[in-house]
Amino acid sequence: MYTVYCVCLGLLYVVYERLVLSPLSKVPGPAIAATTRLVLIYHEFTRNRRRWIHALHMQYGPVVRIAPNEVSMATWDAAKEIYVSGGSGYDKTSLYKLFDSYETECMFSTLDKAPHGERRKRVADRYIKSFVMQPDVVTGMQERAQQFVAKCTEKTGSVSVDIYVYLHCYAIDCTTYHLFDPHGLNSLTSAADLAKVMELSHHDDLKGSYMQYYFTELFRFTSQFARRADRSQGIAAQIMNIVLRNDIAEHTVLYRLQTHVDMLDSRSIASEIMDHTLAGLDTTGDALCFLMYHLSLPASVTFQEKLHYELAENPSTPIDDLSYLDAIVKEGLRCFSPVLTSLPRRVPRSGRTIAGVFLPEETIVSCQAYTLHRMDEKVFPHPEEFIPERWLEPEGSIERNQLLSAFSTGGRGCIGKHLALLEMKMLLKETYSCYRTSVSPEMTASMDVDDQFVTSRPIGRKCLLSFVKIV
Repeated sequence: MYTVYCVCLGLLYVVYERLVLSPLSKVPGPAIAATTRLVLIYHEFTRNRRRWIHALHMQYGPVVRIAPNEVSMATWDAAKEIYVSGGSGYDKTSLYKLFDSYETECMFSTLDKAPHGERRKRVADRYIKSFVMQPDVVTGMQERAQQFVAKCTEKTGSVSVDIYVYLHCYAIDCTTYHLFDPHGLNSLTSAADLAKVMELSHHDDLKGSYMQYYFTELFRFTSQFARRADRSQGIAAQIMNIVLRNDIAEHTVLYRLQTHVDMLDSRSIASEIMDHTLAGLDTTGDALCFLMYHLSLPASVTFQEKLHYELAENPSTPIDDLSYLDAIVKEGLRCFSPVLTSLPRRVPRSGRTIAGVFLPEETIVSCQAYTLHRMDEKVFPHPEEFIPERWLEPEGSIERNQLLSAFSTGGRGCIGKHLALLEMKMLLKETYSCYRTSVSPEMTASMDVDDQFVTSRPIGRKCLLSFVKIV
């Protein structure tokens, strides 16, 4: 009985410490979440983290305590402090170690700023906008966009096409062309490569990833008896073999890594290439799928007409000078950002004050794009509506672009941003210059958002559209 009393007393003290004595006790949020992390873990395992945090922000405001040592924020000033201060913001949490490949860290999984900066410098010149817009890269993207359109229209008549698969094919073909041409995947024309993309784009390991993060030792123990399906297994050997080749095109990321004055070992290079490959597949493929589906709804006919008119009237205009195309892409990324969830960081030594709230060191803090894109209705009026025209208005332009967080921000934001934008714009240009799309009557799969560990994709993993040539 004495032991029971001691345990109860200990639990009461923990609750008292977290609700009253903790420096975070004044941060708004549900008391139960401030008492135990189990609440957040529950919402993560049930794919509800993003929606739950957004609902908390709607209830409590732009600063919310979501766990005993974790706070979510939803303002530009907070995002700037967390992700931009000092050049690249606060250091990452151990969650990012789950993105190691070949048991070796990559740029994305590097936790501290200094080693991350060294990694990024090695390949940064391959991703800056001036390099991405060079003919070698643009032509490669255009050829693959044309292959996508050809694949979707190879059968005559009102035949429905599953663009979910083909958009992921397009995304990985473009990404691997930029990474290691001439050995990139050609899944839009090769059945063998298509099979690899099918496996990659349908793999679901959200629960396995959270198990590995929260229950590391248990995960390692059980993995000895129940082999975990590794998503990258199907292409891991292929990428390693490519890394060892010496006939890589000079415009590629791999060539840059191979010829760097301080070259990394082959496993480190392969880990980097693998991370870029999977990131390019998930983000661009899913963002385009959500966007094309929305453009194909009956309510979006006007958007398609405006886009087609701009493309038809300006066939030789540089792709970045097409203002309505740019507005369509930005609104798509606002409404259907492929990375809608939080990107956690650790508060530095001595703590920091953000949005008027003091956060002690090692507090986990983050912003999620889903809420940044919706909460401030002065910046984004009618946030749940798809309104490309908002991006054409000069007033409020700075604030809109600051809060658009599809690629995060700061020195640790998505290095492939300009490549992804080129891929999206090129595919939409090649499609809507000559075709109209509509949702197929056979389309019954859900297009609701299914949250993965970091990215989001359609629940149904299928999107049936019909393509009709404009005459």
